Amino acid sequence: MSDDSDLIKLYSSQILALAADIPHAGTLEDAEASARKRSPLCGSTVTAYVKTDGAGRVAEFAQNVRACALGQASSAVLGRHVVGLDRDTIAAGRAALEAMLKEDGPTPPAPFEGLEVLRPARDFRNRHASILLAWDAVLEALDAALASKAG
Repeated sequence: MSDDSDLIKLYSSQILALAADIPHAGTLEDAEASARKRSPLCGSTVTAYVKTDGAGRVAEFAQNVRACALGQASSAVLGRHVVGLDRDTIAAGRAALEAMLKEDGPTPPAPFEGLEVLRPARDFRNRHASILLAWDAVLEALDAALASKAG
């Protein structure tokens, strides 16, 4: 069982630095799609806004993050790399992050290796949903944008 000292260690200076510098913060007025995700356990929310290019990659991105430092750090790593990526790459990054947290799997591959700072959160299962929020919001928004172009 984790104690208060473990929780304090969890909020490392690296996590706090990421949380303080979330790329693409805000909204995207002419987004093709957006999605809002909320963690019922802690109330964290992330709204992702996307525009895609002709090849199905993220061309423009914005995010509104109201989450704990762990959710903010995860959003920051995603935000640094999401523009130019396709759905499969983002989904693979999310799956690798979830495996790292739940199964003590390997560090997610490039460009998401910065998620390694969240490894100590594996012992705090109640924080996993917040950590995954941005990823789920981006994937849902991207799915909606791609579906609107296809149909």
